[in-house]
Amino acid sequence: MAAVSRAMNQLADLMNAGSLVTLALLVGLELVLGIDNILVISLVVSRLPPAARKRARLTGLAIALLMRLVFVAFAFRLVHLTDPIFYAFSIKDLVLFTGGLFLIYKAVVEIHHVIELKEEEGSGFAVKNAVPAAIAQIVLLDIVFSVDSVITAVGLTQNLLIIALAVIVSFVGLLFYAGPIGEFILRHPTLKILALAFLVTIGVTLCLEGMHKHVERGYIYLPMGFALLVELLQMRYFRNAERSRKEK
Repeated sequence: MAAVSRAMNQLADLMNAGSLVTLALLVGLELVLGIDNILVISLVVSRLPPAARKRARLTGLAIALLMRLVFVAFAFRLVHLTDPIFYAFSIKDLVLFTGGLFLIYKAVVEIHHVIELKEEEGSGFAVKNAVPAAIAQIVLLDIVFSVDSVITAVGLTQNLLIIALAVIVSFVGLLFYAGPIGEFILRHPTLKILALAFLVTIGVTLCLEGMHKHVERGYIYLPMGFALLVELLQMRYFRNAERSRKEK
């Protein structure tokens, strides 16, 4: 009965103006952090065939959404992951540091594959094994982002319904944009290398966060956005130059 009463109170609180502002803030935060997810998904599925990429992406995101909602349900216990267990380091710190190292490793290996032209798509048995592996990596890396995201959300509001709704809305947006953005990146090798370089930066940031060295996300996303704009302008230049040569 207490749980039902608490849920009803949270539902009633959801309609307050302050709660709606908090919801909008959380959705915006989740969408910004979703940039990391889109880049990670593009990395993980990059060497799968197109049909397998879509299946791995959708399945991985669906499982990741369920996992994040489970995290939200246990959000107040999840906060205790910040309690030190090894010297000054907590479970959250270890998760961020380990996830950051893995992300750096994956991005560097993928950069090597792209530069050395070793990104051939697999087939048959290799693809059947690669799809479950890709789904598992999407889910595991999303867990790394989820730990920090949910703990931050609890710091903004105690209403779990608001947090859950923000997670669902942001994941719907991710479902719509992850595919087109990911495929666009994969069609342009220079953009793919740029995205992988961004992932190295994100991995380093996660490692620093795990060592209690806070890094403002604005200092990461602003240079990333500027580099992306420069690359898009360069792509437009080469496209126009090629069109001009064909017209002569």
